[in-house]
Amino acid sequence: MHALGVDVGGTKIAAGVVDGSGKILARQECPTPGTPEQIDAAIAGLYRLLAGSHPVDRVGIAAAGLISSDRTTAMFAPNLPWRSYPLGTRVGSQIGPAVSLVVENDANAAGWAEYRFGAGRGRDMLMLTIGTGVGGAIIAGGRLLRGAFGAAAEVGHLQIVADGFLCGCGQRGCLEAYASGPALERMATEALTAQPERAARLRTLADPGGAVRGRHVAAAAAEGDELSLDLLDRLGRWAGRGAASLVAVLDPAVIVVGGGVASVGELLLAGIRRGLADHLTARDRRPTAEVVAAKLGNDAGLVGAADLARPTD
Repeated sequence: MHALGVDVGGTKIAAGVVDGSGKILARQECPTPGTPEQIDAAIAGLYRLLAGSHPVDRVGIAAAGLISSDRTTAMFAPNLPWRSYPLGTRVGSQIGPAVSLVVENDANAAGWAEYRFGAGRGRDMLMLTIGTGVGGAIIAGGRLLRGAFGAAAEVGHLQIVADGFLCGCGQRGCLEAYASGPALERMATEALTAQPERAARLRTLADPGGAVRGRHVAAAAAEGDELSLDLLDRLGRWAGRGAASLVAVLDPAVIVVGGGVASVGELLLAGIRRGLADHLTARDRRPTAEVVAAKLGNDAGLVGAADLARPTD
């Protein structure tokens, strides 16, 4: 029997049948509906579409937000309509009692996929997902760290600057406020005014209204634009600074970096390595965690959710 992994995002739901080696055998997608009940029905519909041709006895749902320690309830999701919502129970009632179902945080699921089948295979690892926000996952001794209440590894809300920029969580100075896609766009927008000559290329790529997006910075950096390269380096150094504090606590062998912003690859990873080296305690007297790019891309969430739905030893 196989497991079904479901990755619920703000704009789409992706589902795939995954075998024991992490291979996706079949997949389907649909837009993310607007209400919790419609999301339940959409997940159940994808299950029926895929389970009809592949035997499935387990379902793992990856969702952005805080997930209860018993892996049934979406306690809070910033970009989805869940507030203490019994997602596992509601979806389970639609797909039937013969199927075992669990709910996982999406970054945890992606991190587990990279640990089992990707860039961090078999090693103590820290996952950083850098996109609209900053997420994370921690795997140590072969186990995913969920914490006492299911809310561990919210690394984006590690405070790195006292009374710094306001974060979407309501606190100030969080890593997410300095090392995310919106942070990159903020820095680029500031540069349009503060460094008009250096920002000439970004200005030509900007939206008609003048807004600079992360994709514009990435495109200009790929062309060798000096300012855009500097912006990605600065973003990476902030991420590396946050990683240094986490490494001091966790001592992972590898830091796996994924997410939309991380698609620029070495243009970002080099900055993360520099930031880590600059801020890591006793960096000249200890081994340093390797910093590598994630391998599974957008499939990591559903692959990890499917694998986490399987029984463990």
